Amino acid sequence: MSKILIVDDDEPVRTALFAILEENRYLPVEASSGKQALTICKKEEPAAILLDLKMPDMDGIQTMKELRKAGINTPIIMITGYADISTAVEAIKLGAYDFLTKPPQIDKLILTIQRVIEKNHLEQSLKQLDNNIESSLEWVFGKSDAIKNVIRQIRQVAWSDFSVLVQGETGTGKSLVAQTIHNMSKRAEKIFQTVDAGVIPGSLIESELFGHEKGAFTGADKRKKGFFEIADTGTLFIDELENMPQYMQGKLLRAVEEKKIYPLGMTKPVSVDVRIIAATNTDIRQAVREKAFRQDLFYRLNEFTINLPPLKDRIEDVPFLANKFIVKASLELNKQVSGIDSDALSLLVNYPWPGNVRELKNVVRRAVLLSKYGNITKENLEFLLEERGDRGDSLPTLPLKKIAALVTKDAEKKVIKRVLTTTNGNKTKAASILEIDYKTLLTKIKEYNL
Repeated sequence: MSKILIVDDDEPVRTALFAILEENRYLPVEASSGKQALTICKKEEPAAILLDLKMPDMDGIQTMKELRKAGINTPIIMITGYADISTAVEAIKLGAYDFLTKPPQIDKLILTIQRVIEKNHLEQSLKQLDNNIESSLEWVFGKSDAIKNVIRQIRQVAWSDFSVLVQGETGTGKSLVAQTIHNMSKRAEKIFQTVDAGVIPGSLIESELFGHEKGAFTGADKRKKGFFEIADTGTLFIDELENMPQYMQGKLLRAVEEKKIYPLGMTKPVSVDVRIIAATNTDIRQAVREKAFRQDLFYRLNEFTINLPPLKDRIEDVPFLANKFIVKASLELNKQVSGIDSDALSLLVNYPWPGNVRELKNVVRRAVLLSKYGNITKENLEFLLEERGDRGDSLPTLPLKKIAALVTKDAEKKVIKRVLTTTNGNKTKAASILEIDYKTLLTKIKEYNL
């Protein structure tokens, strides 16, 4: 039974409303003042509030404001006399669900309560779903502020039919972003087709995109659908867009704008309904300025842009992603690896990651394979130092305050010690490298007995 709070200084009114609610299988609770309503709401958590507009000491408007100030967002139905309708309208503007005039018609009262409870349940369900989506996307991409912004953009554009341009360095996860947009779109049940413009020979790309008729060219022994037709009603992801031959750019623009394609050897167009998501690892605007890429095609595909930051610019995600990849690699390789020790994590945090998330995934996978114990250790990552061409003497790539937030005190001590060694004990230079003030460095040196 849903609990309904009746707030009215008039006892006969409360008694009448109490009886009506009980008769309609609600659980009524009474308050004779706004102050008492605040106390009851904190304890009882009603599903809705019937709030009298005219009360001494604290009227309905003031009571609603105090409820909201206290973080109580229970839906409110105002009860008012005819003379106070203008004030009731003000209450609606302040967030009340509805208002009813005294004496309220029983049928209308019950219907309004039903609707406000249903609306509240729906909003709570959507909020929970929203939180679940947020959590699941963070599990996929990371938790840094930079990635939260990417997640927000994905959610903004996913349900639309906008063409999306995803820009980012190799290995940042552009194809994953494209797949996620498709999975969250109204086309999610349809095909997600990928075409890599960087690996298809220029002489074949038109046939691959638009298809061909039997006999269109030597070797065309049957009708073949191109990627546009295969992805009809779904999503076509064009990776490495910058490698699209110039002669094809005009044909691609025509296909996107007209929603029609001309397979090789056919004189009649084929209608297609395809959403385009394109990805590039270069500055496509520079290619437009150099006339290597058509400006009109760029503007057509650039209805919405998502820029993926490189991993070195969101190093806060490294510990989270590393642990996620440890779980996946452990399952794949049937290894009992549960985590990563502080020295190994410090090494990962300070590595520049030129190959971005893809490189981190491969490094962690290899470390899991090499691990003999429960955790990944620095020894399991020696190959990373060897490939980088040093043995750990290079300077850290993060300010100390970020390192401290990601790894243990022990690792922080080792980072400071390493920098002091590299600077031959020059504390001023070390403080500058670590991006902390000189006094803080002295405090750390004393704390760690360096």
